Amino acid sequence: MKKVLKVIAGCSMFFLVACGGGGEEVSDASDIYQANCLQCHGGNLEGSNGPAIDDHSKEEVLAMIDNGGNGMPANIIEGGEAEKVAEWISEQ
Repeated sequence: MKKVLKVIAGCSMFFLVACGGGGEEVSDASDIYQANCLQCHGGNLEGSNGPAIDDHSKEEVLAMIDNGGNGMPANIIEGGEAEKVAEWISEQ
């Protein structure tokens, strides 16, 4: 199942990049994650170039998004999108 999710996430990322989807406002938290976080934190939040984020609360994730750290720039996503992604990650 994890391999299937990784393939789907990878294909989705390719589709977003190839079709220029990065500039549009995205409303689905998993799509926002795929467009902004997947490359560093992996398809299953297991970590890749960045650390694993599979066991954090919404508040912890939101603080990391807002403040950055350990090589991650602050405010990579903002506002409502940051809130959605933080909640989505905490529920995974």
